[in-house]
Amino acid sequence: MPKITSAASARRSGNADGFAPVAHTKADTEQRLAKPGVRAAYDALDDEYSALRVLLSARRDAGLTQAQIAERMGTTASAVSRLEASLTSEKHSPSFATLRKYAAACGKRLIISFA
Repeated sequence: MPKITSAASARRSGNADGFAPVAHTKADTEQRLAKPGVRAAYDALDDEYSALRVLLSARRDAGLTQAQIAERMGTTASAVSRLEASLTSEKHSPSFATLRKYAAACGKRLIISFA
């Protein structure tokens, strides 16, 4: 089992930003997904994660940072970060206007379809 390190412990060991990643492999994921109910909960999030992948892919393909997207949208990098994070939470749903601005900032066009 991987050792989980607290931020304070990470700082004491010389990692000033507190970043202490925990090793995670494909086998770890499959083991967790084999637990009852976990696969169903994971699959239920597929639409949200697909939307996030599309946004991140558009930004990556455009070769832009969150700060650059924010500048093009007339907002802040933290707002773009919240927008990207919102797609995987139920706390906030971005408007079509916001998604349209994000797409335009990436040099793309927003297209919504139902499968």
